[in-house]
Amino acid sequence: MNVVDLIAAKRDGCEHAPGDLSRLISMTVTGEVADYQLAAWLMAAYIRGLNRAETEELTGALVASGRAYPLGHFGPHSVDKHSTGGVGDKTSLVVVPLCASLGATVPKMSGRGLGFTGGTLDKLESIPGFRTALASGEFERIVSRVGAAIAAQTQDLVPADGKLYALRDVTATVDSIPLIASSVMSKKLALGCPAVVLDVKVGEGAFMASLPQAEALARLMLDIGRGAGRRISALLTPMDQPLGQAVGNSLEVIEALDTLRGRGPEDFVRHCVLVASEMLGAAGLYPSAQSAAPAVESHLRSGAAEGKFLEMVEAQGGDVEALVTGALPRAPQSADVFARRSGFVRAISARAIGQVAASLGAGRRHKEDPVDLGAGILLRCSFGGQVDRGQPMATLYSSSKALLEAAIAPVQGAFVIGEEAPEALPLVHRVLRA
Repeated sequence: MNVVDLIAAKRDGCEHAPGDLSRLISMTVTGEVADYQLAAWLMAAYIRGLNRAETEELTGALVASGRAYPLGHFGPHSVDKHSTGGVGDKTSLVVVPLCASLGATVPKMSGRGLGFTGGTLDKLESIPGFRTALASGEFERIVSRVGAAIAAQTQDLVPADGKLYALRDVTATVDSIPLIASSVMSKKLALGCPAVVLDVKVGEGAFMASLPQAEALARLMLDIGRGAGRRISALLTPMDQPLGQAVGNSLEVIEALDTLRGRGPEDFVRHCVLVASEMLGAAGLYPSAQSAAPAVESHLRSGAAEGKFLEMVEAQGGDVEALVTGALPRAPQSADVFARRSGFVRAISARAIGQVAASLGAGRRHKEDPVDLGAGILLRCSFGGQVDRGQPMATLYSSSKALLEAAIAPVQGAFVIGEEAPEALPLVHRVLRA
């Protein structure tokens, strides 16, 4: 196959012939395609788009580029979950052990934060000793023994996707619906779980800013999953406000543990119940998500799922005592941000809060950048609540006093305070099931 001809065809808006993308990915793995050629094809695909058949072939080729677990390898009630990313989204830390405590098997491979959205692996690594880099055999053993594990993608799982994503990140081709769908679904299909639940975020704090965009992405991923024989559903959930009150790695771990103890913020608890109920229904442990919800709510209220989380942390080398006592990294410098007027909190910009948290050290611009595990923002008021002038709205944490001082004005600007209470936010925009 002539790669230059393939690039030119997509550049000119032509559809690839069946088999072309499979050969392109195969040659990518063997190194026969130069990075600059792959980058050129990605830009052509970004601008011209990929149709359904091309997207499905690309997804299958990515799966075939490395190891793939057989369907049902982790058991008939195994379920995978993916979020498209948001601000304060520590949902996996709660729903993975929660579902495992209710009989599901949850082998979860997660990623790191980039830009203003946080990463599950960074959060877990704020627990001293916690290992996210597990060899395939150890990952399987922990899942078998505990019922759940959260780890980094192994090197032999969809390796071609890692190469494509690294190039997309530096060539402004990340936010393409076909490329996102193939990247996400290749990893979900390679893991072999018969059930998959997608949490597709919608709003200014998400990659998909509008509901039509988010629905288009969700439906494409549903079609790919259904075609591969998966039971798959997608929740379209709002991400205009931060989820919960903690934004930052160790801060979010503490909030997740509080939630597992029955003391989480109301909005975050409701979201976790929604996602976990959908996962348990998809896994076939309950007839539907609705029928699973009472058990999920009961486990969160009673703290019954905390033990499963601690069991998972210990199995992955984490210091359980440090976690339980709250001895996690905390940045040495802090500053409060005060309300400039009294009234109701009508909005808290998720994007602004996420960007400021990243600037304080909680995030990264490039994948190789280190993060300050103790940096972040703790919100002291919530959407719809009342505040008085001079009342603390947020506490900022950083290792740099200068960064704290620079962050105060942007955080104040993230809050919109008005005289009237806002309308309640929807828990979910839509639920789509294949």
